Amino acid sequence: MIITTRLHKDADLKQSIQEICQANNVHAGIILSSVGCLQKLHIRLAKALEDREYIQDFEILSINGTCSMHHSHLHICVADDQGNTIGGHLLNGCIINTTCELTILSMDDREFIRELDNDTGYKELVILER
Repeated sequence: MIITTRLHKDADLKQSIQEICQANNVHAGIILSSVGCLQKLHIRLAKALEDREYIQDFEILSINGTCSMHHSHLHICVADDQGNTIGGHLLNGCIINTTCELTILSMDDREFIRELDNDTGYKELVILER
């Protein structure tokens, strides 16, 4: 199943993706396409040592990762008004400026869950066949 939607001004990007997955019973999804802009960016940088928040206009260049009705692991790359790019782990608090056109592919033959990986110390992706 392919889900295509448009998010509107002031929507929280990550929360909206989670709500879309829940409303459409997505057990295993990936972001196929994302085009739009943000007025606020909230990301976690590499090594997960800190997160950053920016309040300014950004063009969304890409969002990628896995999503399900239970959990999403998404990264985002954006550009500012000078064309400078920044990216990282997408957190709640990324707020849409005017729009975000979003397409999600839901794969019915598998399920994404997360389990603690003792080697990494994080809940990592586990792919189950359905």
